[in-house]
Amino acid sequence: MLVWRSIVPNIQFSPGNFFKHLPASTPTSICCPCNIIITGTLFTTRALRSSYFESLASHQKDQVHLYVDTLLQWNQRMNLTAVTEVNEVMERHIEDSLAIIPPMRSSYASHCNDSVDSINLVDVGSGAGLPGLILAIACPDWKVTLLESMNKRCVFLENAIGLAGLSNVRVVRGRAENLGQDLCFREKFDVAVARAVAEMRILAEYCLPLVRVGGLFVAAKGHDPQILNLPRKKSGTSILANLRRHLAFLSWLGCQIFKQNRSKPIFLSCFRPCLRKLKMQKEQFK
Repeated sequence: MLVWRSIVPNIQFSPGNFFKHLPASTPTSICCPCNIIITGTLFTTRALRSSYFESLASHQKDQVHLYVDTLLQWNQRMNLTAVTEVNEVMERHIEDSLAIIPPMRSSYASHCNDSVDSINLVDVGSGAGLPGLILAIACPDWKVTLLESMNKRCVFLENAIGLAGLSNVRVVRGRAENLGQDLCFREKFDVAVARAVAEMRILAEYCLPLVRVGGLFVAAKGHDPQILNLPRKKSGTSILANLRRHLAFLSWLGCQIFKQNRSKPIFLSCFRPCLRKLKMQKEQFK
């Protein structure tokens, strides 16, 4: 298990893009000496379009438009995005993906002591290819790996890459928690990027094993950073509540079986002792 601790300082966020380097961690058993950026969602879409998308070369714009058209076509057959309008895709997905590049470039150059021209990047939980595929279009010298666990999304990504004519992208089907332990992927990437994948503590466990020592981890976490500090329910209470809901359903199902077959639903006796035992052990979760 990845063990990593750091004291999070008071972070000042601007209304647009925000990012912060966390201080060096104090190692316990495994140290994670890489830099972390937290980026936020941008709202000034009109300004963004002029400063990011419009700054792309004409053939790159064509590749982006081709990707967007393919995304919306495939989205009619499978769940890739909740956004269904071209303009909204450009604002909410394309511009946000492109907005990651400037802070990533400056942070990598200043903190990783390496050139930003030939970055080896992994997009964890790529989904529809956001932001990884867009980064590959905007930065053709980068080597981009799209990591996705669902086969149908991998098929879409392969199709989109072929249509866009990209040669600097590969698709890897797998889970980050498994590939992080694979020597072929562990600490092999300069930068790990994740957008809308999981909460921060889980995301760190997914991404950090993939980043080389001195590399960069970029987390795109939405416009409201306070969601990272929301209190979580205690695990014991959550487990108990879930088990109660399942037991209530099983009790109802058992009654239906009893009504139909006139026989006692004996299988419920397996769950009641578990519930009693969990109640007795509830204090240890507090």
